[in-house]
Amino acid sequence: MRILYLINHAGKAGTEKYIYNLVKRFGGKETECYFAFNEPGLLSEQMDDLGVPCFQLEMKNPFDLGAAKKLAAICKANHIDIIHSHYPRENYIAVLSRLFYPRAKALYTCHLTLKTGALWWFTNKLITPHNAKIIAVCNNAKELLVSNGVNPGKIDVIFNGIPYDDKPNAPSTIREELGLAPDTFVISILARYHMSKGLDFLVDSIAALDKKIERDYVLLIAGDGEYFEDIKAQIARLGLEKHIRQLGFRSDTENILAGSDVYVNSSKCYEALSFAILEAMAHSLPLVVTAAGGNGDIVNSTTDCGFIVPYGDTEAFADALNTLSRDQALRRRFAANAKKATETTFNLEKVLLQTLDEYKRIAGET
Repeated sequence: MRILYLINHAGKAGTEKYIYNLVKRFGGKETECYFAFNEPGLLSEQMDDLGVPCFQLEMKNPFDLGAAKKLAAICKANHIDIIHSHYPRENYIAVLSRLFYPRAKALYTCHLTLKTGALWWFTNKLITPHNAKIIAVCNNAKELLVSNGVNPGKIDVIFNGIPYDDKPNAPSTIREELGLAPDTFVISILARYHMSKGLDFLVDSIAALDKKIERDYVLLIAGDGEYFEDIKAQIARLGLEKHIRQLGFRSDTENILAGSDVYVNSSKCYEALSFAILEAMAHSLPLVVTAAGGNGDIVNSTTDCGFIVPYGDTEAFADALNTLSRDQALRRRFAANAKKATETTFNLEKVLLQTLDEYKRIAGET
């Protein structure tokens, strides 16, 4: 099968990881991979390093017929079987390209949990019936797709996954680097400084925690983005500079996770199934997360790996962290269950094979 992966921005976020994992696992074996993008970034460099044929394709809007025609020409020249797109704009263009080259089927993975308006509902009713299939990476994404006008019969839920490794974590140097005592309670988050990530809510929750906790603690925020200075000002205003460290973008996220006691996700919206949370689980970290998007698929009574609280409830978030700071047995239980879930529910090999099965069904090989 010849698969062309289509994305507008070939950057370094979770969606790009999703594409990279599929190409790395199946490219040159079960599939022959191609890659088309508009804006270059880390993923386009990675595809080039893997020897994947790459095509730069300007995509101005979801109804860019010029882009659709060019995409069809790429597909025709390379005998593409499936166009695998990853956001609404790219999906619409993939479907429209079939006007010019109908042989290539359109598969769309929805990485978003976003409620759209009447216009998108109407255009989804027109466009998505022409998708061979749609993958939602969490149950909330499927629910929102249906509310946004997509036929539920078109949608399969396949979670994101993380490589399972039963080896213990490598020793971490982050505490030594930051001058933290061995008994400091370390909370970590890997997140962009974007409105959707709720970092302002997280800082307010830490302010609430500061009034409750009886041991030394610190929150490490690893990431960059447009709200970095706003969050920095909020931390200063609340007098939390000692307890909240803004690390900026870091490439040693495994080192940070291995040196942490608990992982948090404070997302307000747009969260699907977070790769960062899965990475924390692979490092046997208990979780405190908001009830946003796919977080409920990760933290629930079945997985039993942390606390899930409503976004905006700073006291509940602080109470969850305070409980974990005091209860070592609970931390150990949540940690063990988090690791176990990466072997069972969120195992990368398992979800990659589920996606390969989708390819085979679409291409008519099963």
